[in-house]
Amino acid sequence: MGVYQTKKLWGAASLVLAAALALSACGGGDATTAEDGTETLTISAFISTPNQAPTEDNRIYKKIQDELGVKLNMEFLVGDLQQKLGVMIAGGEYPDLITADTKLVAAGAVIPLEDLIEEHAPNLKKHYEKYWNRMKDSSDGHIYWLPNYGAYSGEFSSNAYNGPAFWVQKAVLEDAGYPTPKTLDDFTKLIRDYAAKNPTIDGQPTIGFSTLASDWRTFPLLNPPEHLTGHPNDGGVVVDDGVATVFADKDMSKQYYKELNGLFNEGLFDKEAFVQNYDQYLAKLSSGRVLGMFDQKWNFQPAEDTLISQGKIDRTYVGFPLVFDTATQDHYLDRPVINLNNGFGISKNAKDPVKIIKFLDSLMDEKYQKLLGWGEEGTDYMVDEQGRFYRTPEQRKEQEDPSWKLANRADGFYGAAPKMQGTFTDGNATGPGDQPEEFYASLKDEDKKLLDAYGFKTWSDFFSPAPENEVYYPAWQIDLVEGSDASVANKQMTDTSLKFLPQAVMAADGKFDSVWNDYVQAFGKINVKAYEDRINEQIQWRIENWAAE
Repeated sequence: MGVYQTKKLWGAASLVLAAALALSACGGGDATTAEDGTETLTISAFISTPNQAPTEDNRIYKKIQDELGVKLNMEFLVGDLQQKLGVMIAGGEYPDLITADTKLVAAGAVIPLEDLIEEHAPNLKKHYEKYWNRMKDSSDGHIYWLPNYGAYSGEFSSNAYNGPAFWVQKAVLEDAGYPTPKTLDDFTKLIRDYAAKNPTIDGQPTIGFSTLASDWRTFPLLNPPEHLTGHPNDGGVVVDDGVATVFADKDMSKQYYKELNGLFNEGLFDKEAFVQNYDQYLAKLSSGRVLGMFDQKWNFQPAEDTLISQGKIDRTYVGFPLVFDTATQDHYLDRPVINLNNGFGISKNAKDPVKIIKFLDSLMDEKYQKLLGWGEEGTDYMVDEQGRFYRTPEQRKEQEDPSWKLANRADGFYGAAPKMQGTFTDGNATGPGDQPEEFYASLKDEDKKLLDAYGFKTWSDFFSPAPENEVYYPAWQIDLVEGSDASVANKQMTDTSLKFLPQAVMAADGKFDSVWNDYVQAFGKINVKAYEDRINEQIQWRIENWAAE
């Protein structure tokens, strides 16, 4: 997900009913008793994404509370994540549930989960069964986190594309006659040509290319070189023949940032890119005046949602798997991997972890997975005579309204929670975007026209098919161990990149090489080998311990 090590998803109805009764009968965190005598368990949760809080009367959360006896008291990130975690650790104050960060393990803030799952959570055990050994911390063998993505069952389909790419506005593609940019040069020519014809968009100056390097979201700035050279997303390293190497100070990176320097000196690179925070970045994309960027789709999805709600479909984006040279095979699209070191953990301050794990286990029943993924039958989706789920045009329209979703979806919690992916036992996809017929029916006319122009049916068709993942993949999930030489080097590499790369990109004509040389010199003073050694040691450990799964 991020470069270096920054952070970046069964059972019978009787099981759910039993869990619901158990939860409503006694408290696990803070419990309150309603007038009818039933008890509601309040579970506090910190979620490290800056979601908007749901409305007080949110329909899905209310249904969960009514049926399972659990009220979720959620806090979403405001400001800098590492600063927030530092305050928590210093004070020793944690909510019941907390989204993953390896420094929380080092601080002893979260508890091992394997025994709780084995004894009290049969749905979760079945859900993670294929990934059980991978979820164990390589240093002590415990499981601390419940991965939120990547545990698949049934059939896997890839209709939408949410991973890394170079993104360009649909308006730019239409203006150019729907070309297929293959290289970085092709991509920047598209931007140059369109910006020359359209110096403003909706009365504001056109921005040719923007990026983001705020808090843990540094990957839009730091990851592109690995992809441009045909490597998959391993974070801060490229892995060739099983050996990981840091690429930040190598020629592959110099080539990329020199291209951005050219865009800057032509007035096409966003001058605020290196000082904007995540919210400002989303606001800029939502304005419709940014022609292109490198990013992962899930990261800028809120901006797309805003554009769609405003009817600005031509200002939304298509991703392309660019390479430096057409002789290089692109490797952007990969097969699903379990999202290690992500998802929820239970903190040491939780009053009754058993009640909490039982609640999470209840949500893994298909009934609640359908509620979280699709909504309520008859209200949010329909079922045809063949038992296939679909949405009406009116229901699809509702899902495009961010305000409606705050009152009628549980996206904030669902994004961080364990979830089924693939298909349910009835053959329906676990979410509308993965239901092939619903995916295509939900497309805007403008999108169907664009896909037709390329002869495609899905957004994933723009990418080469995903090869089998290497056993170790991805390297960015490797825990560096807080306070270790590798962890110290990681921070120094990130800090050095964030100091020098803005200077290099914004250097005056003819000055780029000088700044780049200063950057390489500063990088050379870091114990990069300690970082590479940890990554390589863990790659070999994974190969030895995961290959037999």
